[in-house]
Amino acid sequence: MTDQSTPSRPLPAFGAGLWHFASYVDRYATDGYAPEVSTLEQIDRAGSVGELSYVDVPYPFTAGVSVADVKAALEKNGLQAIGVTPEIYLRQFRYGAFTNPDPQVRAEALTILGEAADVVRELGASYLKVWPGQDGWDYPFQVDHKQQWDLAVSGMRELALANPDIRIVIEYKPREPRVRMFWDSAAKTALGIKAMGVDNVGVLLDFGHALFGGESPSASAQLLIDHGLLWAMDVNDNLRGWDDDLVVGTVHPVEVFEFFYTLKINGWEGVWQLDQFPFREDTVDAARTSIRFLKAVHRALDELDIDALRAAQASNDAMAAQRLVQDALFSSMRAGE
Repeated sequence: MTDQSTPSRPLPAFGAGLWHFASYVDRYATDGYAPEVSTLEQIDRAGSVGELSYVDVPYPFTAGVSVADVKAALEKNGLQAIGVTPEIYLRQFRYGAFTNPDPQVRAEALTILGEAADVVRELGASYLKVWPGQDGWDYPFQVDHKQQWDLAVSGMRELALANPDIRIVIEYKPREPRVRMFWDSAAKTALGIKAMGVDNVGVLLDFGHALFGGESPSASAQLLIDHGLLWAMDVNDNLRGWDDDLVVGTVHPVEVFEFFYTLKINGWEGVWQLDQFPFREDTVDAARTSIRFLKAVHRALDELDIDALRAAQASNDAMAAQRLVQDALFSSMRAGE
């Protein structure tokens, strides 16, 4: 265990997607779970959390909100934009953005992405996040898989070459809204980026998407780190059957801990960002509860006896490893109170 006299490491920067603070609609509550929340109101809510430093900003903004308005709201709340996420998954792109069979629609997607890249520049954000949720298919024989690959890869290449000064991250996900999304796994996304032949495209690993896709988030993180592609990450939780976007650590605390352990031993440093949809909960309270857990994870990483853990792993001793992890993680929850 760590010597108690050893100063603790500084906390990481925490962030959240602005959608965390929005209102939500599903196919049952089509009237929404709360009144609509504007982009500026979302920023104010994020600022009221008290421990957030960064937000991921959806684009376009809500009606009547300009880039100047967003910049002013971020400054007022002591926040910075880490990323800009263009909405290339709405009705206009129901048959895909990059892989849409209509070349005019594909061109419209690239136009929106180009506008979002300009917003990245204006806000001084770290990356443009690409989540083409409608790229994919729903039925066998619906698409030509070779054509899908060619369109998805060439479209991303075109976007990257048009914006060489911007870092672009792909957020993969196995399904929803399409029954099967094109960018559906860490491995396929890494292969697609390699095929692009550009150096400004990487991956944003969403912890819940990895769970939902049957991956080990830790193993996926290691794979992407080994290929120099883990440029950003989001955390949340789910029951593995759907992308529930629950508060982080509420279902899979040990796997969350393993994920951050993997980042630590690889020297990965970046924003610990929330991608959550608290449909029925108070959104600010949900963010604070999430950060409470992440701070405990950070303490536990300092307490974990890494040498002993590596010795247990070297002999494939699952029970020894579990005891070390449990002692560090679960004791850390109360330590911060």
